[in-house]
Amino acid sequence: MRIKLLLLTSFVLLLIIPAKVHAQDILTTDKLITVDIGKQRMYAWEGGKVLQEFKVSTGMRYTPTVKGSFKIRTKLDKQDMKGKYPPYEPYFRKDVPNVMYFYQAYAIHGVYWHSLFGSRASHGCVNLSVADSKWVFDWAQVGTRVEVF
Repeated sequence: MRIKLLLLTSFVLLLIIPAKVHAQDILTTDKLITVDIGKQRMYAWEGGKVLQEFKVSTGMRYTPTVKGSFKIRTKLDKQDMKGKYPPYEPYFRKDVPNVMYFYQAYAIHGVYWHSLFGSRASHGCVNLSVADSKWVFDWAQVGTRVEVF
């Protein structure tokens, strides 16, 4: 975290400016998932090294993926998903596979209805191919740290 001091006449103003997070700056030996929205990539880390790299689809313009530090809260083998987000059409997807919720309704999960990995195509979730989502689902447990930037 960077700290900047500004001297304004006789007042001192302390501004705390959070540093931008980069995957290479995250140090841990625990399991870790990082999602780089700019690169549309997700990385599975263990022992301080990247085990797997995946192309993902994150949120579109009006439905961006939330950024921040999270943990996987819930894992579900399958779940029906629906939503309505103007200006996009309402949607309903049956049996969405390998669902891992990390914040409110935001999840990492498999998709069978598109193959646009590497570009933004979701309503806020982190989309993976079904095969990739299965690997992550089997590898990660509830409590695994998720960093989205």
